[in-house]
Amino acid sequence: MNRGAVLHIPMSEYAYGVDEEHVTIRLRCGRGDLLQCVLYFGDRACRQTPVVFTKQEMKVAASDLYFDYYETTLSHPYKRLNYYFELISKTERVLYYGDCFMEGCVDDRSEYYQFPYNHRADLVSPPAWAKDAIIYNIFPDSFATGRGYLSEKPVQKEFAGETVRGKLGGTIKGIAENAAYLKELGFTAIYINPVFAAGEYHKYDLLDYYHIDPCFGTNEEFRDMVRIYHENDMKVIIDGVFNHCGWKFFAFDDVVKNGEKSRYKDWFYRLDFPVIRPENSEDYPGYECFGYERMMPKLNTQNPEVVEYFCGVCQYWLKEYDIDGWRLDVASEINDAFWESFHQAAKEVNPDAILIGEVWETACHWLDGKKFDSTMNYDFRKHCRRFFGDRSIDAFEFDSRVTNMRMRYRAQTVYAQLNLLDSHDVSRFLSLCDNDRKRYKLAVLFQMTFPGIPSVFYGDEMGISGILEEEYRAPMKWKEENEDLFSFYKKAIALRRDYEALRHGKYRTVQAEQGSRLYIYARETDSVTIVIALNADDHVCSLPEMIGSGEIIWQEGLNGLDLAPMGWIVVITDKKRCSTH
Repeated sequence: MNRGAVLHIPMSEYAYGVDEEHVTIRLRCGRGDLLQCVLYFGDRACRQTPVVFTKQEMKVAASDLYFDYYETTLSHPYKRLNYYFELISKTERVLYYGDCFMEGCVDDRSEYYQFPYNHRADLVSPPAWAKDAIIYNIFPDSFATGRGYLSEKPVQKEFAGETVRGKLGGTIKGIAENAAYLKELGFTAIYINPVFAAGEYHKYDLLDYYHIDPCFGTNEEFRDMVRIYHENDMKVIIDGVFNHCGWKFFAFDDVVKNGEKSRYKDWFYRLDFPVIRPENSEDYPGYECFGYERMMPKLNTQNPEVVEYFCGVCQYWLKEYDIDGWRLDVASEINDAFWESFHQAAKEVNPDAILIGEVWETACHWLDGKKFDSTMNYDFRKHCRRFFGDRSIDAFEFDSRVTNMRMRYRAQTVYAQLNLLDSHDVSRFLSLCDNDRKRYKLAVLFQMTFPGIPSVFYGDEMGISGILEEEYRAPMKWKEENEDLFSFYKKAIALRRDYEALRHGKYRTVQAEQGSRLYIYARETDSVTIVIALNADDHVCSLPEMIGSGEIIWQEGLNGLDLAPMGWIVVITDKKRCSTH
């Protein structure tokens, strides 16, 4: 037994309340190391000594390149738990508790692992609708001026004496007038990049947090847009930029004008007085910024006044305009206490509002139920890029990576993660597939059948490509017919919406072999198993017989049990015949 591979962390994704009546316990060990893993759990407040333990067999829930993850979910357990593990390999049997390997039990219950109390307040509970959401991400300047139309003309207007600019003519009205288009595709929600008053076309250099940018429209037009989307059964999520503001934001402007006498000097980080806005973009400013962007001074989100101001912004748009949530920019660079206050403010107004943090790295820290419900899952994109895009990994390693990605979070978090292939910050995934639409379609089908919220960037369904910023933020292709990709997206989205197992079901690897690019996985509920096979190889692959016995929902390139290069098949099959490879 490789004892160095054994890991259990109490009060984490390895031991958590699913709800008030269920607790999930996990243990990690070396891949293929154990023959058996057994959980023993008892009431930590038990009046007997030694504690009376109950035995529960654990099963391998997932495996990655190096580890097996054993898991069990206790139904209606004691509210207060202590527990230990029995680990059995070919060569030894050992108990594991308190991060120690032991030969036997002890009377002192404090030495065992503890789950002190399954508190309702500590449960991680993303909004229930998140599991069913399919999001369309709109970059407002690039999307639409009207129904099926983008002017592609620059716009310049005035706001509070400052010039604000648009680049391609997108508007709030344009978003509203294309609700039917998105409904036809099957989306259930939209996420809109920043819409508040700001200097540049991207609107991340904010002037004001209470007004829609005049290049995009008015507050009333925004209110009307939200109403239209709600009438079409789609939710509206907007972008919140609270790590930094624009350098013409009223508080920073006051600091520039009044220096150390400004009442807002503590709203910002590391100011050198006098505060000067550098004219040369290559100069380093005398104040902390987002990166080194001189036009985006960093806010001091530890300051109670700043916290109060932006929690007010949060509640204003939830209350007055009935938005359904926030995507939160540069979330990982803001202190925890700010996000905890923001979370509380949002949930006070609408407990079902979703909070999605922009976190590019492993996000466990922010997904404890007190900050965010979800994060932008850039790891999903990264792994898809390696398998479908540059094709540098095989099915075995791809499965290992997505398994590791799933097992680092609580189960309820996995189903709320925002799984994206594209965003306004990265090259289009179609370009990363060398504009090979067959490879691209495999990635999109994987996205639509994986646990979590699929997020589609505007124009992906029309084949927008591009490596550079100007290219991947290109004008929406309203005038170009792209029936092939449009129809594919429509069918892939309908597939996800039609089958609950693809939204709520457990995920299980069926086949992922070293040296192969055939990847087969299943989504399962108590009543249905759906198996998906993706052939990302350049040659025909043979499928296991159990797929042939299933009911085909959708396929491309199937001939008997042979699957053509870049082909796929989605089947409903008898789960008893679908064994894990």
